[in-house]
Amino acid sequence: MFDFLEDYDLLGAFWTTVQLAVLSAVGSLVWGTLLAAMRVGPVPLMRGFGTAYVNIVRNIPLTVIILFTSLGLNQTLGISLGADDVETINFRLAVLGLIFYTSSFVCEALRSGINTVPVGQAEAARAIGLTFRQVLGLVVLPQAFRSSVVPLANVLIALIKNTTVAAAIGVAEAAVLMKEMIENEAQLLLISAIIAFGFVVLTLPTGLILGWVGKKVAVKR
Repeated sequence: MFDFLEDYDLLGAFWTTVQLAVLSAVGSLVWGTLLAAMRVGPVPLMRGFGTAYVNIVRNIPLTVIILFTSLGLNQTLGISLGADDVETINFRLAVLGLIFYTSSFVCEALRSGINTVPVGQAEAARAIGLTFRQVLGLVVLPQAFRSSVVPLANVLIALIKNTTVAAAIGVAEAAVLMKEMIENEAQLLLISAIIAFGFVVLTLPTGLILGWVGKKVAVKR
C-alpha cells in the first residue's frame, strides 16, 4: 500500500519545511522583538511605524505576501538575495515573506508579555538612571519573554503550517510534494493522511515541549 512512496522524496520535502520554519522563526523573533520595542518606545515616529506595520501586515493574506516576494521583488525588481539558481532564490524569498508576515504576530505576543511586567519595575529602573534601552533589555524583555513562551509557541505552530504557502512560488516543500503525488497516484485519502501525519509530528511535540517550558519559566506574580 505504501510502495509508491519509494518514488518520492518525502523526508526531503519535510526537511525543506523544517528549514523554512526554523529560518523564518529566527528571523521573525528578531524582527518581531524590534517591532515590539518600537511599539512601546518613547519615540512617536517609531511607535507609529510599529503600530501601522502590525495592523497592516496582519490583515494581508500570506499568499499575497509570498507572491509579491516572487513577482514583485524578484521578477520586477530583480532582487535575488544573493542566490543564482531559481530554487534557492524562491526558498530565500519564501523565508523573507514568512518573516515579514509572522513577525507581526511575534510582536503582539511579546507586547502582551511586556504588558504583564509591573509598571513600577520600569519606573524604578529609570529612577536609578537606566536608559530606555537598558530598561527594555535588562528589566522588561527578559520577563516578557518568559511570559510569552506559550503565545510564541502558538505563533511557531502557525508558522510551521503556513510554510505550505511557499508552494505558491514553487518551493519544494511538503505541500508541493503532496500535489505531485496526488496528480500521479490514485491515493488521495492515503496521501493526505501521510502529509497530515507529517505535520502533526512537527507541530504536536513542539506545542507540548514549549507549553512545558512556558510553565517552568513563567514569572510568578
